[in-house]
Amino acid sequence: MAAPKKGRSASAQSRPGRSLAFILIAIAALTGGMFLSGHPTPRLGIDLAGGTSITLTAKNEPGQPNAINKTNMNTAVDIMNRRVNGLGVSEAEVQTQGSDNIIVNIPKGTNSKEARDQVGTTAQLYFRPVLATEVSGSAASASPSPSASSSSSSKATDKATDKATSSSSASPTASATSQGRAVTDALKADSTPSASSSASSSASPSASSSASPSASSSASASAAATKLQAQYTALDCTDEAQRAKAGEGSKATDPTVACGKNSSGQWQKYVLGPAEVKGTDIKSAAAVFDTQSAAGWKVTMEFTSGGSKKFADITGKLAKNQSPQNQFAIVLDGDVVSDPFVQQALTGGSAEISGSFDQTEAQSLANMLKYGALPLTFKESSVTTVTAALGGEQLHAGLIAGAIGLGLVVIYLVVYYRGLSIIAIPSLLVSGALTYVIMALLGPTIGFALNLPAVCGAIVAIGITADSFIVFFERIRDEIREGRSLRPAVERAWPRARRTILVSDFVSFLAAAVLFIVTVGKVQGFAFTLGLTTVLDVVVVFFFTKPLMTLLARRKFYASGHKWSGLDPKALGAKPPLRRTRRPSAPVDPKEA
Repeated sequence: MAAPKKGRSASAQSRPGRSLAFILIAIAALTGGMFLSGHPTPRLGIDLAGGTSITLTAKNEPGQPNAINKTNMNTAVDIMNRRVNGLGVSEAEVQTQGSDNIIVNIPKGTNSKEARDQVGTTAQLYFRPVLATEVSGSAASASPSPSASSSSSSKATDKATDKATSSSSASPTASATSQGRAVTDALKADSTPSASSSASSSASPSASSSASPSASSSASASAAATKLQAQYTALDCTDEAQRAKAGEGSKATDPTVACGKNSSGQWQKYVLGPAEVKGTDIKSAAAVFDTQSAAGWKVTMEFTSGGSKKFADITGKLAKNQSPQNQFAIVLDGDVVSDPFVQQALTGGSAEISGSFDQTEAQSLANMLKYGALPLTFKESSVTTVTAALGGEQLHAGLIAGAIGLGLVVIYLVVYYRGLSIIAIPSLLVSGALTYVIMALLGPTIGFALNLPAVCGAIVAIGITADSFIVFFERIRDEIREGRSLRPAVERAWPRARRTILVSDFVSFLAAAVLFIVTVGKVQGFAFTLGLTTVLDVVVVFFFTKPLMTLLARRKFYASGHKWSGLDPKALGAKPPLRRTRRPSAPVDPKEA
């Protein structure tokens, strides 16, 4: 068993160049990616580079005069913070101001328009049955089949069936007259019994008292249907002002009108029934790219157990109707984003929103659905540009502090370890290069922004990285003190040093992870940077420091124990090598004759 182990060890010792080549190629590739991304410097936080400040004012909803309260405001702040700062490293700040205002500070370099859409969008999601629909505006006369154009690009999916098939040729033509009847029929389902009851009341006075409630209900339904039909007829979805007011003030339990774009890019207007499924019934949402049908980006949703039952019930009912009343509209903040039609009940507990999404739009929509709807509606009161809170002077002072700390570490390594500093200093440079390049790449990738606490985390990491070198060097010196030559000492010291380095870095990473999870705001930037540099410390020690030490151990300057190598056996107080000697043989008495 000993021989194979020795062979593997010898093989590992003879190929340190592979590890060095690997990490150097990785640095070159990351650096190239950094320049290709167009972000050669890390993105700075709002405390260092300034940014945009958005003031949002809460509005009372009809019928909810006391909705603006401390609980709802705090809930809105939490949801907005998760939307714009999902990973906790983009350095966006969300906080309340007064009783009805929320201030959102976004660092320079962030897509401010996208962030404004995310924080200002209420994200109230409803699944409503379609009662009637047609192309709005001047395109209506040219496109008498509105449901076909919208349905062809929308799908409803579940886990049992791949998709609710859609075909434009299968959707019948619906005229404005038939759609008007659909609105009336849907909203006045009991019109015939009410009419007969009303008629009998005139013939029989004794029946008038029992008939009047039914007649009153019928009259109320008729008035609501007439009002909704008038709104639908007058609605022009090509007018931005009318789109903004469509369905304004309507509740989830009321029928309403809404607007949305079909697959041809035309504005289409809808009459929608009461909401059957709400956004609160969604358990998770994700943006995915449809690789099977090459339909582009879409948003997939998983319902809760209660939401799955509601979704199965409504799709089962819609499947029995004729077009367009076999469609359901996915309505987000009053806008129809999709209107798939259904051919059978979907019981798998999932659905998807598809259409002309790009990656950013799909991820933004999934993000809003995943983190939930805001409990209040907000209007954008002001958008201002803010200057850096701390400015370039503080950043300059922080960089000077880091340079001083790095310089002191280098001086210590040169004075105490002498020739071994030739290994430690390049290792520090490699660690610093990896940290800088990865931070620059994380800016456009996950929105990472470097603030002053994050700079402090990077400075603290200098000590963590230097500590790993010191552990390895001291283990090598211990082996030399035991009387071993340098090359065996390096290989015997590495397993012990490796174990100590891993345990130490694991403790540092665990502390950073806990700090990142339990804190918010700028402290998360410090924790993230500390955790990142701790991981990079392991990478550098394993793939650069140890292989470089193995290579230099073959050089005469180090192997001979030169006094400036830092490995002089005399200076270390090494024991003389143990030599085995033969024991003197005991005298043998001559045998007697």
